[in-house]
Amino acid sequence: MSDWNQNIVEEFRANDGKVGGMFEGAPLLILHHAGAKTGTERITPLMYQPLDSGSVAVFASAAGSHRHPDWYYNIVANPDTKAEIGSGTVTVKARVAEGDEHDRIWNHQKSTWPQFAEYEVKTNREVIPVIVLEPAV
Repeated sequence: MSDWNQNIVEEFRANDGKVGGMFEGAPLLILHHAGAKTGTERITPLMYQPLDSGSVAVFASAAGSHRHPDWYYNIVANPDTKAEIGSGTVTVKARVAEGDEHDRIWNHQKSTWPQFAEYEVKTNREVIPVIVLEPAV
């Protein structure tokens, strides 16, 4: 994990899920994921969008990179995982949103957090994946 992400994780955990700087006021979670090839446990801080269903959505934007972030491949390969939200940890099952569901969630994210619209313009990827994290039952 980069030092930058490590600093965000430390601040998140020290402040019940809140961080300052460029993410101040943003809904952040820490996604746990196992490496698709290695099985190595990893964590990644991500912005999320709460959904009406009690689930949350995260976005494989990679800040507009031309390839999906590594965590995306990990979560697709190993969808049973957990996320730290606030001061708690939730067991979740991840799935890729498709069609109208993807578009509805993605459009809301772009309107709420305009930098996501900028990421879409920067990338040559056809679609930035939306991952829904549903509470495990």
